[in-house]
Amino acid sequence: MKAALLDIEGTIGDIAFVRDVLFPFARTRLAEVLQNRWTDPEVEATVAGAREATGKALDSPKVAEDQFLAWMDEDKKITPLKALQGIIWREGYASGELKAHLYPDAVEAIRTWSRHGVQVFIYSSGSIAAQKLYVAHSVAGDLSPLVGGYFDTTTGPKGDPASYTKIATSIGVEPFEMTFFSDAPAETDAAHTAGVAVYRIDRKQPPSFEGNDRGTPVIGSFVSVLAGY
Repeated sequence: MKAALLDIEGTIGDIAFVRDVLFPFARTRLAEVLQNRWTDPEVEATVAGAREATGKALDSPKVAEDQFLAWMDEDKKITPLKALQGIIWREGYASGELKAHLYPDAVEAIRTWSRHGVQVFIYSSGSIAAQKLYVAHSVAGDLSPLVGGYFDTTTGPKGDPASYTKIATSIGVEPFEMTFFSDAPAETDAAHTAGVAVYRIDRKQPPSFEGNDRGTPVIGSFVSVLAGY
């Protein structure tokens, strides 16, 4: 393995952190950010993106807030929403209010691979900006020096085999030289179709669990993968 490609939610970090901490944090601060920074170029750009996506004027902070909240309620993975959430999270991380969750075995895997010359990359449905914040402001400290790059859905959907081919080309390895770790069967299936080695992580299992599902290796944590180092 020359490169490890890691999903975040449910793989290296607890999905509950995103659901129960990050999303509510953004939601409670949304109105304040739109109201106080309506003419800020960074916020203006997210609103402009929302206008383009909806075809609506969104001509006041309250109207824009309603649209962003509707997307949150529908769990939409839409770029303007992800960008605005990223702005809010950045401020929360900077203030120390937010510390991203990482499983200890995932931290050890990233550090071990880095020591052994394996490149580490992140591929998540969250924006690249949000991924960078997550890795830089984690409970284990700043791990960003150990991560070689980040990919989000601008590369392509995580359920599309072509996305993994693009990533392999981008980082300069053959698909079979890269291993993708995710908790989502549709994602590991897509990566496998692209010729990428895969492991599906099932955090409901004991850490040392090793199994198989329709030809896909399933592990309870990174413990068994690290046994070879």
